[in-house]
Amino acid sequence: MPTKTARIELRAAPEREQRIRYAAKLRHQSVSAFVLEAASDRAESVISSSSATSVSPEFFDDLWRALDEPPAANEALRLRAARSRKVEQR
Repeated sequence: MPTKTARIELRAAPEREQRIRYAAKLRHQSVSAFVLEAASDRAESVISSSSATSVSPEFFDDLWRALDEPPAANEALRLRAARSRKVEQR
């Protein structure tokens, strides 16, 4: 395990501090270990939820169907795609 060198400090209302101390005692952990574990678990949850998008099953099914059956190109799109293009590099 890496050496613990970083320090995190916080302030809490007395009631919250007592609840945290009591919970740590119930878990047979130091307050520091209890708070670090709780904060780490919450951090993982926040990071996970921000890097994934949840959608309803109906939305997912509709999306999957749309990917399997893309719409046909319309006439305006066909004409635009057929035009010659000038490409400029800057």
